[in-house]
Amino acid sequence: MGFRVHESRNCMTNVGKQKKARKYATMKRMLSLRDQRLKEKDRLKPKKKEKKDPSALKEREVPQHPSCLFFQYNTQLGPPYHILVDTNFINFSIKAKLDLVQSMMDCLYAKCIPCITDCVMAEIEKLGQKYRVALRIAKDPRFERLPCTHKGTYADDCLVQRVTQHKCYIVATVDRDLKRRIRKIPGVPIMYISNHRYNIERMPDDYGAPRF
Repeated sequence: MGFRVHESRNCMTNVGKQKKARKYATMKRMLSLRDQRLKEKDRLKPKKKEKKDPSALKEREVPQHPSCLFFQYNTQLGPPYHILVDTNFINFSIKAKLDLVQSMMDCLYAKCIPCITDCVMAEIEKLGQKYRVALRIAKDPRFERLPCTHKGTYADDCLVQRVTQHKCYIVATVDRDLKRRIRKIPGVPIMYISNHRYNIERMPDDYGAPRF
């Protein structure tokens, strides 16, 4: 009796091994293209992708520039100059003891209208008491207030978007990142502070802007 029980256990283990082996050995069954269950559109073989000709001309989209940039310089720029001011420019002007409007006119030899957007004003207001002098300057009646219609209050994005759409502004900033972004936009000069005075970058020679 003992021998038979032992033999039956061996048989059971062998069957178990076979079942496990079958599971691993199973393969996915693929339908042939002639199978009746397939529809006519599925029977068609997939088309091979055409190889691109390296000698063929590549098409790419080129951003369209406004018509004011078709000449030697931006024709929308001219006195009185509208100058977009950011928060850092006001702060550094206070540190350098510079009057914004007078220093702008000394730099460009023409009437200048400093412009401040809602985003920049909100940014100064958020900075609190430390920047109360900057806030008082920003509320000067000589400043032109520009309303913002976009979402969010990130001033740098607001200024870049505005000068991209309207080429009639000069951007006044000392922020390196913002300068780098503005330089990528054609026809937009940059005003910055250097040696306790305002300087202008990328201004056409025809306007008589000083070069330092």
